[in-house]
Amino acid sequence: MQLIDYTLGEILEKWALETPDQEFIVYPDRNLRFTYAGFNDRVDRLAKGLLYIGLQPGDKVGIWAKNVPDWLTFMFATAKIGAILVTINTSYKKAELEYILHNADIHTLCMVDGYKESDYLQMIFDLVPELREQPRGELRSPRFPELRNVVFIGQQKHRGMYNTQELLLMGSHVDDFEVETIRGSLSCHDVVNMQYTSGTTGFPKGVMLSHHNILNNGFSVGECMKFTSAERVMTPVPLFHCFGCVLSLCAVITHGATMVLVEEFDPLMVLASVQREKCTALYGVPTMFIAELHHPMFDMFDLSSLRTGIMAGSLCPIETMNQVMTKMHAKDIIIVYGLTETSPGMTATRTHNPPEVRATTVGFELPNVEVKIVHPETGRECAAGEQGEICCRGYNVMKGYYKNDEATRKAIDADGFLHSGDLAVKTEEGFYRITGRIKDMIIRGGENIYPREIENYLYKMEQIEAVEVAAVPSPKYGEQVGAFIRVKKGFTLTEEEVTDFCRGQIARYKVPKYIFFVSEFPMTASGKIQKYKLTQMSTRLLEEAGKEII
Repeated sequence: MQLIDYTLGEILEKWALETPDQEFIVYPDRNLRFTYAGFNDRVDRLAKGLLYIGLQPGDKVGIWAKNVPDWLTFMFATAKIGAILVTINTSYKKAELEYILHNADIHTLCMVDGYKESDYLQMIFDLVPELREQPRGELRSPRFPELRNVVFIGQQKHRGMYNTQELLLMGSHVDDFEVETIRGSLSCHDVVNMQYTSGTTGFPKGVMLSHHNILNNGFSVGECMKFTSAERVMTPVPLFHCFGCVLSLCAVITHGATMVLVEEFDPLMVLASVQREKCTALYGVPTMFIAELHHPMFDMFDLSSLRTGIMAGSLCPIETMNQVMTKMHAKDIIIVYGLTETSPGMTATRTHNPPEVRATTVGFELPNVEVKIVHPETGRECAAGEQGEICCRGYNVMKGYYKNDEATRKAIDADGFLHSGDLAVKTEEGFYRITGRIKDMIIRGGENIYPREIENYLYKMEQIEAVEVAAVPSPKYGEQVGAFIRVKKGFTLTEEEVTDFCRGQIARYKVPKYIFFVSEFPMTASGKIQKYKLTQMSTRLLEEAGKEII
């Protein structure tokens, strides 16, 4: 497959010229629709507005918002003027925002008023009280010396902030020539996007991604699903994450297709939107698909327009995959595996792979990407069937971590291979199967235990809707096996039944010592289960139950 050498701005302009009236972005709940030409015009006006308030190529623009309609306008506007969009997790609180503002050298912060229980406005006024006192355009904060502007994404006016409408109007004072001049200086290999890793251990790191990284990855993944310009891709995953702004947005725009969005995930809204817009593809993490499948109104919706989609972000229960392919009609759904540092796709299943392959593996290499499995300690390449760390090399590997050369050297070896931190095996047929994270591995009295193996076995119990296996601290063994189970509605399950189901079927040391019944799992804003938080929960739950920790 030949690689694409467009920038984000260039590929948007291509479709604005070739298919100006094709719908690009649709918000069904508010009947908001942008054609390629209409969206490109709005992007140009916002790009000039950003230049008017002092942005220059290379400046960092933070975006802190759920999937509001102008999220993507800011993404393309910053790309057109050579600025770098820094995506900020919607679940971040004040201390995390402070860290990002410092670490990413944010020049302009674009934000909404809040999300769920978080009041973003109060947080930014607490961190930057100067906003209340200094004129817009003259912001100077000793705490954040790089910060020059705060922009409110919306119509409302707030002290010290510009809003979107004002920027669009200010753009009329800037000549098109200024944008064109910058455009001529841009390269597809320039950094266009910075995303911060979830930081489950240590501080989050800013992953620098180029136009070349993300557009080619999006195109590749779209090809795996046989995308055409007729696709209508339902996207309930957050745009601040690679799943939203690469696997969806970049797959859509490289094929001249249509992106259907909701501002935040709601299973009922997703089902209704698929029916209304006759979506052909549906994206989500497994927990999203499970919520849709188990919604009490599921059977009321016509999902027959669906053909394909992506399930990614975490490993997929086999039963869920089968239900998505049958009940939701997405017979060509694929699994994509990767990480932010690989833009994010590294491997993917293909539509022609048998259902059992798509349910139990993450497929094989994307075009122009090399993948290998190495022994975590010796670095030697593993044979088929032998577990090791999955690594990759190719156009998709990040440019590096921002201002962190040491971490970059640890992640990317001298031969250019990115080390994922994930454990995997390669089957005899050439497919990759993820077996867990190196850090998630449970070590019980010297025995290495891989949670995914136990989870796959427990999913055979019909009463279990979802299960996560994580380490429970043990004074005797170092760690014990804990199973956190969500029971299907209408079913009951006891600890004894789970233990009996395992006894004699899996090795004794792998049988969960502790079983917890939970209603939900701790997750990141992008829908990934946080196993380390399950480990933290386990001690508290055992103490509350008055159980001895062995």
